[in-house]
Amino acid sequence: MSSKSAGTSLVPELFRFGVYKSSQGRMVRQFTFFAIVVIAAFGCLTLANGMLGTSAKAVRIGVPALIWAVSSWFAFRAVNIPKFADFLVSVESELEKVTWPTRHEVIQATIVVLVAMFSLGVFLFLIDLLWTWLFSFIGFTEYKS
Repeated sequence: MSSKSAGTSLVPELFRFGVYKSSQGRMVRQFTFFAIVVIAAFGCLTLANGMLGTSAKAVRIGVPALIWAVSSWFAFRAVNIPKFADFLVSVESELEKVTWPTRHEVIQATIVVLVAMFSLGVFLFLIDLLWTWLFSFIGFTEYKS
């Protein structure tokens, strides 16, 4: 496939109604679609409250709603473009291979991190006190308590 045919196949793909490989990568596609739609909704809400805030109510509601509908259709079609859909299918298959930690392992790791951060904080505080005392002892700075 040449780069010319790859670039021209995007536009017809946006106007198809079918779902590419509908039984594969379903969860990742749904989450990707949902993320795009939510981002578009926040953008439309910002548009309605910002630039269109002083416009008539029909314009303030209609334009963002139309933009959101078009972006939702684009999101639906984007997750069904063959190259992107194959990527999402492979992402889901890789996620299925991940060995997720158990609840107990997560709690243990969290405790280790919290203890390490607290210990580091106490150590740095003590070092700071030592340097402050040392500098004030030699007269380099005045320590005011």
